[in-house]
Amino acid sequence: MKYITATPEMADAIHNVLHTAIRTVYPKYYPQEVADFFCRHHSKAHILDGIASGNMGVLLEGGAVIGTGCFDGNHITGVYVLPACQNKGCGSQIMDCLEAGIAKMHDTAVLDASLPAVRFYEHRGYKTAGHGIYELENDVKLVYEIMEKKLRAV
Repeated sequence: MKYITATPEMADAIHNVLHTAIRTVYPKYYPQEVADFFCRHHSKAHILDGIASGNMGVLLEGGAVIGTGCFDGNHITGVYVLPACQNKGCGSQIMDCLEAGIAKMHDTAVLDASLPAVRFYEHRGYKTAGHGIYELENDVKLVYEIMEKKLRAV
């Protein structure tokens, strides 16, 4: 497996990873409105913005995109791995690369963790700094953890 900077030609493959992971995993933890919200949020235009930032990468296996991650400043804005590739170290490899990129400019990484991802981030040393709630349609609430991790001593 190899993690590289994403290019615009990879937008469709990244879209597939995001939407496959969201549609497969999120309904086990959240109402359908939450999965729908995230799929709308992770549009092709949004993906192309992430690619343009230079801070979005992809994890490749045999030339295929199996995972993706992105950050903005010291905020990790997303880590997604195809469900068939989860629990095999892919997310950890993506996180290692994101944290290395953030550590060049910042002492601490922050992220908003979905319920299915909280334990993964806790195992990586992230601590809950707060809780967030985002109101969606039909009185549905998206609940998430605001987490942070010291990447280097100040």
